[in-house]
Order: sequence, then C-alpha cells, then structure tokens
Amino acid sequence: MLFKLMKALILCSISITALVQAEPLDYYFGNQTKYRLDIPTPESILKFNVGDRHVRHDQLMQYFDALAASSDNVNVTDIGFTNEHRRQVVATISSKANIENLDKILADRRATGKQDPDAPVVVWLGYSIHGNEISGANASMLVAYQLAAAISSEIDAILNNVIVVIEPSLNPDGMDLFTTWVNSNRNQSFNTDPNHRTHIRQWPSGRTNHFMFDLNRDWLPLSQVESQNRVKNFHYYKPNVLADFHEMGKDGNYFFQPGVPSRNNPITPVKTIELTQLFANYHAKALDSDNRLYYSEEGFDDFYYGKGSTYPDINAAVGILFEQASSRGFVTDSANGELTFGFGIKNHVLTSFSTLTAAKENKVQLHEHRNEFYQSIDKLVADEDYAGYLFNEEHDSYRLNTFLDLLNQHQIQAYPLTKTYQGDLRNYNQGTSYYVPLKQNQYRLIKTIFERVTSFKDNTFYDVSGWTLPLAYNINAVQVESSRSVKFSSSPWQPVDSKIVSPTAPAYAYAFKWDNYLAPKMLNKLLNSGIKAKVATKAFSAEIGQKVETFNAGTIVISQGLQQSDNWFDTLTSIQKQIPIELTAISTGLTIKGIDLGSPSLKSLAPVKVLMMGGQGVTPNEAGHMLYYLDNTLNIPVSIIETSRLAKIDLSAYSHIIMVDGEYKTMPEGTSKKLKAWLEQGGSIYAQKRALKYLAAKNLLNASFTSKSEINRLFDTHDLSYADKSSLAAQKLIAGTIFSAKLDLSHPLAYGYSEDSLPVFKNSTVIIEQPSKPFVTVARFTNSPLLSGYAAPEMIDKVSGNAAIVAHNVGRGRIIASSSNLVFRGYWQGTAKIVANALFFSKAFSVNGKE
Repeated sequence: MLFKLMKALILCSISITALVQAEPLDYYFGNQTKYRLDIPTPESILKFNVGDRHVRHDQLMQYFDALAASSDNVNVTDIGFTNEHRRQVVATISSKANIENLDKILADRRATGKQDPDAPVVVWLGYSIHGNEISGANASMLVAYQLAAAISSEIDAILNNVIVVIEPSLNPDGMDLFTTWVNSNRNQSFNTDPNHRTHIRQWPSGRTNHFMFDLNRDWLPLSQVESQNRVKNFHYYKPNVLADFHEMGKDGNYFFQPGVPSRNNPITPVKTIELTQLFANYHAKALDSDNRLYYSEEGFDDFYYGKGSTYPDINAAVGILFEQASSRGFVTDSANGELTFGFGIKNHVLTSFSTLTAAKENKVQLHEHRNEFYQSIDKLVADEDYAGYLFNEEHDSYRLNTFLDLLNQHQIQAYPLTKTYQGDLRNYNQGTSYYVPLKQNQYRLIKTIFERVTSFKDNTFYDVSGWTLPLAYNINAVQVESSRSVKFSSSPWQPVDSKIVSPTAPAYAYAFKWDNYLAPKMLNKLLNSGIKAKVATKAFSAEIGQKVETFNAGTIVISQGLQQSDNWFDTLTSIQKQIPIELTAISTGLTIKGIDLGSPSLKSLAPVKVLMMGGQGVTPNEAGHMLYYLDNTLNIPVSIIETSRLAKIDLSAYSHIIMVDGEYKTMPEGTSKKLKAWLEQGGSIYAQKRALKYLAAKNLLNASFTSKSEINRLFDTHDLSYADKSSLAAQKLIAGTIFSAKLDLSHPLAYGYSEDSLPVFKNSTVIIEQPSKPFVTVARFTNSPLLSGYAAPEMIDKVSGNAAIVAHNVGRGRIIASSSNLVFRGYWQGTAKIVANALFFSKAFSVNGKE
C-alpha cells in the first residue's frame, strides 16, 4: 500500500513538471513529435538539460527508476553491483503486451534457439563501457524517454516489434570517476582549449573500472564482476542485435561498423557481416539527414571475441560498434571545428534509433540468421576432423574449477570423465579430467576458446591476436578425433562448494602444498595472523597414516614448536575454513626421505608489505591487473604511490616494490639511488616490461635488451611501397601473442609448478637477451615458441631462446624481472603464481647478478 501511494505521488509530481517541455529536446528530436505528459523528461528529474552537465551514475539511475515508475512500457532490473557497490541495471522497453509476456518470449528463445518470424526481435543498446566515453550514457536517457513518451506511429511500430534492452552505463565506477573530474573542473565560461585540465585524463582516468580494467576486453575472460553480471543477462535475453556505443579522439568524427573487411574473425558467419553492412545503410541515412560526418570499413576490426561489439557475433547476434569523437569536457577545439558534448550525444541518439529501425524492418532476416546459426552447427561439426576437447589439471583444483566455471558462464557444457582416457602424451584421469564436445549450441565459442590459431589473413590487430584460454590457465587441452573412446558423465559439470576436513587436534607440524592457486592467499593470512611458517626449499617424504607422501619444494610447513601464541591452532583451523586448502598433519620432525623439519633448508617466511608505483607514465591497465591479483584474489594490501611522491617516502616501511609497465620518465631525480640503497639493505623489486629498461639504465638490473634498431634491421624494406607502411609496422609488433617458455623447476620462483613448459602471454617488444651468467634465468622462451596468435617470423626468431624471466641479488636484496605481464587481464592464472613467489620467496634464492 505504501509503495502504491509513493508511486502515485511520483506520478503526480512528474505530470506537473512534464507540462513544460524542455527546449533541448527539440535539438535532439525536432519539434514535430508529441509526448505523453505523464512521462518524465530527463530535465524534470535531473534539474538540468541533457548535455548541460555530465550526469552522475546516481542521477542516471534516478531517471530510469522514475521512467519505470511512470510507464507500463518500461521495466528496470538490477543485474548486480560493481566493486564500489553501484547498481548495474538494464531497462527493458517494449509494448505493454511484450512486457507482460517478456519471460515467456525470452524463455522460448533460450529453449529452442529458434524464432517465429512474427516474434519481436531483441536489441541490446549498451552505453559507455569506457567510463570517460560519456556521451553514450547521456544519450541513453534520451533514447529511453523517446521510446516511453513519444506519441508516434514509428515509435509504436518499434515497441510492437522490438524488445529494447538498454544498459545505461556499462561501467558505473569509471563513469563516476570521470564525471566527478569533469564537473569539478568545469568553468562558468566553457574552455575549448584541449590542454585545459577538464579535457585531460587524470591517472588512471575513468576509462576503466575500479580495478583499472578495460571492461571492453573482458567479455570473454570474464574476470570482472561487471562482466560476469552482464554476460549472465546477455544469455538471459539472447539479443538479435547488440549496439556498443563508444568515443574516440576529438579529431575524428563518427564511426560505425563494419570495420576493416579483412580483419573479421573467420569464425564469424558471413551472414553476420552482411547484416552489419545492411544496418550501416540505416546509420548513414540517419546521419545524412542532419549533415553529419562519418566513416566505416576502416580503423577498427571485428576480430577479438572479448569485445562488446564482437562477442555477440559468436552468439547468434549482430554486434555493432559506434565511435563518437569525444569532447571530453563540454566543448573542445578539434580538427573539425568546435566539438560540443551535446553534438556527440545526438550522434549516438541518431544511431540508436537507426539501429532500432533497422531491426524492426529486418526482423525476419534477423530471425532467419539466428535459426540458421544454430541449425548449421550439425553440418559444421561433421566437417571438423575432431569431435571435441579433453582437458585436465591434476594438481590445482582451483584453476581447474575456475576454468570450468568460465565455460559454464558462457553456457558451454563440460562433462566429467567416468573412466581414465589414455592419451598419446598423458593419461586423463577421472576426477580431474573433462570432455567438451563440439556438438552443442556454443560450437563456435568452443572453437575460439580452445583453438590455437597462428595463421591470419591480416596481420594488423586492434587488440590481442591470441587468447586460447586453456593456455592462459596453464591447463592441458587436446583435440579428440572421436568421442567413442571417451567415457564421460551424462550430466555436465556444475559448481559445488569445496569441502575440506579440518584437523581437530594440534600435531607436531602441519604442511600444505603450494600447488593450489590460493596457497599464497592462505600463507599471507597465516603470516599476518601471527602464525610462524617456513618454506621447504628441498623435497621431503613423511609417513601419513599408512602411506608415504612426498612434499615437493615449495611446501609450507607450520611447526608447533615455533608458534608463540597459545591459540595458534584455532587460528590455523579458522583460516583453513575460510580458504579451503588441505592441511596435512605430520607427527614427527624426522622424515622418511629428504630434509627433516628442523633442516636449515626450510626458510623462514615473513609478512609482506607491498608498494606499487603508480601515477602518470605508469600503464594503468597493468597496475590494475596487478592490484586485482594481489588485492582481490590474494587479499594482499597494495600501497599505490605515485612516482612523483617517491622522494618523500620512507621505503624501509616496505618489503617489496612492484613496477609494472610504464615510461617512468617523471621519476624524481635521485630516486634510483634511493632504490639502490633500499635494495642493498634487503628490499625486493618485481618489475615487468618497460620498467626493466629503467632499472637496467640505472644499473640496478643486470640485463640487456633487443633495441628498436635491431628490430628494424630484421625486416627487408628495399622493395616496399608507401602502401606497405602500416603492414610493416604491424610486423614489428608483438600485439598479444602466446609463447612457450621453459621454466627452471628447481628455482624458488617456480614453486607450485609441476611441468617446465609454461605458456606466457606477450604483448610488447621488450626482449631480454639471454644472460651468459648461469642461474640468473628463471624462464626462457623455447626455440619454437609460438603457441597461439600472430607474430612475424622475424619476431618469433628474435624471441626464441631469449630470457622470459630473470632474477638476481642486489646487495642483500633481490630484483625479479619479467618481459611480460604475468597477471594479464586477471585471467592469466598460469603465470600469476610467479608474482606471488616473487613476494614470498624472494629471499629463498641467491644469485650474484654481476658478471
């Protein structure tokens, strides 16, 4: 009753304020349309006109809630919360009949994969996945208002034939980071100078989410909560079309797909590309009607399925990218004259409606495409020379289960083996092995997740060229020619809660193995709770019950005799219940084989205190990847300190410093001397990519690198024409490729690894020349390193045999250097543990770095 009264009051206040039409609506829609007076305008709720200010996320939510409260044509559904606890919502807008039957309409789509020609199409309009590309989020209010309020036969036809799903902001946290910056730096008189701070991205900028992740690269790996919430609902609606609204540099104008024709993923059906081209005619017509500049078929590609405009293409839908030149603030000087915020908003409004109109007028084609997409699977599978994939992971249940969960989120079914399968190189044992048949609705997605692709029609990529996910998880996966010899369950894998039996009484010692991905999380929690722990640097065997168990180097040992707290055992078992990793009770310090538990080969471990350099010049995405792994996954606090402040910081308060990729040009004078002194006194640095070159230039890291001139000399340019310029530049890059490295399993930085073959993701041309000094190299690229993705033969040869990871002493300290981002985008679990090892085991090795 109270809710109904509140809704009535809202409707009453809305109807009063809606009597006066805001003038800016004429700019966006012209003055020919009549509107329902009981539907609130954006201005009536926001108290300013769209385009006058950068709307905050809470204001955006306020408007959509008011719209849903006033209209039977609008539903607003919460789909989750961001890391900063902002709402993620989708607004569903359609005719009253479609809204009332929405659950049935969508259930039929999900159940059959087929659509009746008369059924409504589903169009998802997604705005501003990059938070500082804000014109889209502002346009979403105008599009929703027009659909809900306009009295028009054209709008009625859209509502009757289209279920419109609007995601007003795909990145709420980034949106508010950016809007707060712009609104707090705006002038009373608008400043068009591009150098004014309103137009300049602060570090890390609102492009990314809370963890500085680019959410438009996360549709496939699903490392971030926003992506997980979104993809779950994507598969609930299963749209026919997804429109993805972005911004680009201020000197562009407007782009819509299709992109570069030669840079479409070959798995994408030809019909998808044809429909994208068909829709392009509608966008052109809409923009022509207002004499607006635009372009297509250049600059952008449709290759990586982890992007919002490409993921739909492999899910029976048509994904379309839109890019608007960005004003960043409210107005800026550009190559095309003054560019206003409102101008960009209107372009997105125009193409939002051109998308809806195209979908309405071509719904039969869209349904036929969807039907054919699924009906063609049987034939496509029959044409393959294999039936599916087998994969297994014997040692780390966490990595295995997170990979299975990822497949599950993408609606890919993986079946547990019921009997051991004998492969050519290994056995696939029941309990740790799974089979993924190709013959299922997600056939194409299975191929893109599992396939290793090294041959490409075009060698230029807007994003990564290799993303084979089993390699990212360091999980063995192979093709199986026939499923007849594979015995597997009739029911696919489903997530279950991990159950570990906790010890009930104190023992002489407890041990846990370092194989589990969350072992560093458990160790960190133990150390910070006062538990004394050591790491075994050599293997040992102990009698456990009636059998002998081997504990490899890297095993963590907690001896009762070292504990200083009376309640240490309660603390230990309490932490184990939070982090379910098996604790093995050992009854004596005298082992059957290998080192005894009092051996000096067990090294004491101490809590870590981590400083990560940040600020201008540091690559924000990579800082975010590292922060996500350490903070979100392992619960290790990370102090991010701008390089400009380092001169004032007492480094002795920190055990480790992390330097991710960056230029480090703004490092204060004398910082390198301060770092050297801190290292020599016992500190440890973990660094990656271009940070290595800074450390080497300051004589802290003993390493040499392949120079840019050396890379240039690899390529014969004598007969090239000007038209070959971009192709040559692409060949000189390593733009997201997976290489094979050989890991030194005897090195403490390799603890937790059982095989020396390690897939490594590489997206830079930082190449460490193989050191001549022994024991420095932790991992080295193999002689034939390419596993998946593109790299020119010349670049493959240059990477081949060179170092991937090196480590050595600096005085009493250590420096660990990787030429790659080992925690790339939060899903490269296969290499991430080396970073944890660099924190906890940096003093477990000792190598003189000098020649």
